[in-house]
Amino acid sequence: MSESKDFLRVKIEEDLKSGKYQNIVTRFPPEPNGFPHIGHAKSICINFGIARDYAGQCNLRMDDTNPTTEDTKYVEALKDAVTWLGFKWNGKVRYASDYFPKLYDYAVQLIQMGKAYVDSLNEEEIREYRGSVMEAGRRSVYANRSIEENLALFEGMKEGKFKDGEHVLRAKIDMSAANMKMRDPLLYRIRHAHHFRTKDTWCIYPMYDFAHCLSDYIEGVTHSICTLEFENNRDIYDWVLDALELTPPRPYQHEFARLGINYTVMSKRKLLELVNGNYVNGWDDPRLPTIAGYKRRGYTPESIINFCEQIGIAKANSMVDVAQLEFCIRDDLNQKVPRVMCVLDPLKVTIENYEGEEEIDASYYPHDVPKEGSRKLPFSREIYIERDDFMENPIEGYHRFTPTQPVRLKHAYILTCKEVVKDANGSIVELKATYHPDSKSGSDTSGIKTKSAIHWVSAKHAKQIEVRLYERLYKVDAPENVEDLNPDSLHVNKNAFIEPSVICEKVDVRFQFERQGYFYADPMDYTDAHPVFNKIVGLKDSWAKKAEVPEPTMKLEVKKVHVEGVITPLSEAEQKCFDRYTKELELNSEIANTLARDEKLSSFYEATLLHVKSPTTLANLVANEVARELKKELPLSFGATEVAELVIMLDEGVISSKIAKEVFEAMVHTGEKPKAIVERKGLKQISDPAIIAIMIEEVMAKNPENLAKYKAGNTNLFGFFVGQVLKNSGGKANPALVSELVSKKLKQ
Repeated sequence: MSESKDFLRVKIEEDLKSGKYQNIVTRFPPEPNGFPHIGHAKSICINFGIARDYAGQCNLRMDDTNPTTEDTKYVEALKDAVTWLGFKWNGKVRYASDYFPKLYDYAVQLIQMGKAYVDSLNEEEIREYRGSVMEAGRRSVYANRSIEENLALFEGMKEGKFKDGEHVLRAKIDMSAANMKMRDPLLYRIRHAHHFRTKDTWCIYPMYDFAHCLSDYIEGVTHSICTLEFENNRDIYDWVLDALELTPPRPYQHEFARLGINYTVMSKRKLLELVNGNYVNGWDDPRLPTIAGYKRRGYTPESIINFCEQIGIAKANSMVDVAQLEFCIRDDLNQKVPRVMCVLDPLKVTIENYEGEEEIDASYYPHDVPKEGSRKLPFSREIYIERDDFMENPIEGYHRFTPTQPVRLKHAYILTCKEVVKDANGSIVELKATYHPDSKSGSDTSGIKTKSAIHWVSAKHAKQIEVRLYERLYKVDAPENVEDLNPDSLHVNKNAFIEPSVICEKVDVRFQFERQGYFYADPMDYTDAHPVFNKIVGLKDSWAKKAEVPEPTMKLEVKKVHVEGVITPLSEAEQKCFDRYTKELELNSEIANTLARDEKLSSFYEATLLHVKSPTTLANLVANEVARELKKELPLSFGATEVAELVIMLDEGVISSKIAKEVFEAMVHTGEKPKAIVERKGLKQISDPAIIAIMIEEVMAKNPENLAKYKAGNTNLFGFFVGQVLKNSGGKANPALVSELVSKKLKQ
């Protein structure tokens, strides 16, 4: 099967093959009248990505034809967005204003050819004369002016002899055209306004439809790629270039679907309203969908680019779930950032039988992240825990700290509650507890069973920080105006406490606060004296209302929803499907719900089940990886047999879960069979105990100090050794087998 390509790349390859163009030139042409947003990121990825893929070039050109709304600060924001996303434009930054003299000459040429005229109708009359969809327009009486009169008037417009709106230059095309944009469109208008680049040199400015196509031609652009809203403008684009009889090659316009995301507005007008109305704190407010906002919130360029690649390039507009963008940043940060402990709503705990203080070794990364690094956690008599990690009168299923239920402090000891201290209002202000000295993590011999582990910080050593907790800016799926704003989109917590290594050692700028989410040191407001962290995203979608599944029937009546209070029951067919998945195939309710509610997804799942009897592994793959590809509404480059082949290799231990994702991505882009990809890339999982044993020996030989520390009682270094083996194997070693063999080796 050939590599699956989007329609733009298919067209480009056709043009190259036919010899229409020798080199590919694209451009990113934003108006510098606002900060770029996530929709611009998609356009940036498309235009710069195509230039990269076909060894071409991409120009960055500011469409600065409206001096009343444009500013240098917007130019700088656009340049920063492209650079931050990792792209480089060809040569210097270009501007439509660079071509004003040439564009004026082209306009004069059209007048001389009898294809343009100066019209003196006012704005309201022009609108009236244009007609309607059902009624042809009528041409202005001023269209009968002679070429000489038109030239004289147009020159007078240029010299500033007329007021704003007194005259316009129009193309003479067809006032009865079905495409109303072709009914003698405006080419130039008078604007007595100061331009941020050309100053007061010009008082007439070209319209977008005139300047855009000719700027493309002047720059040698081959493929002028824009969003679907400009589809009807393509006729003007072609008419101007054809009417001027320009020397080929010339550019052609191609449209793709613009990006729409729920709970989000991307209208520049609406974004400007939010900024100017002080509904947000500037263009880089972390709640805004601007690139500057995402950057300040802590999103990474890789996550934005991955999101743009996942949603693909389509010809029809559609709405993308914001949860997909949030998934991309979680997926990116999960393998990158250190895990640390931060208490957002502190409750003091005094450990009555503990004296002094100690340092506890703790890895920054879990065993399945092949990165190394650890820190010393100070432990003392007084600690803080999260207030909601203790419940005096626990509800059923509550597994954390209670008066009768002990809990483990992560990396440390087990606590038992002895007393609940309250203030005069009955509010809990302190817990008094005892610890079990023989329960230390990694060397626990206490025999005490706990149902969960909670995070904590030493009250004496913790650093007080400010945490800005962001939620979605809008409370409705399809926001229209400021009335739809979410009043709880920002909560500032100035009384959070974090473990000292984060502030003192500065091991990173992004962190996962254990059990809280991902956070970023604010690049503007952070200081050592006053640390400030922005919440990037939670560990899971906090807006998705998880339905409780009553036991024992497992009858699911609701699904995840984003709109408050909206409940969508399963249809009879969906319920039947759900029951089969949960009872017969023993899938968990979340996965079963996802499959049952999506006919395409369930059909693909059922078809693949015919080739492989591994319902759980297959369901996870289909509900996540396959679902993402089906959302793109493009032809799949793989089928049921290929996915079944991938599942078999995963179940047989030929590849790991991490490698399976890499193989799936290769299947998507190349159409190859999974086995062929694994062979070609050498991705087979290493499951030979003898080979892994050699790797373990090498790691321990290179790290004698850490080995000695482990033997001396620092059992937290277990994760370090596992991580090093996985890292040295390029992620190919079987993680479960590595853990087992490392454990055996360390006990020798």
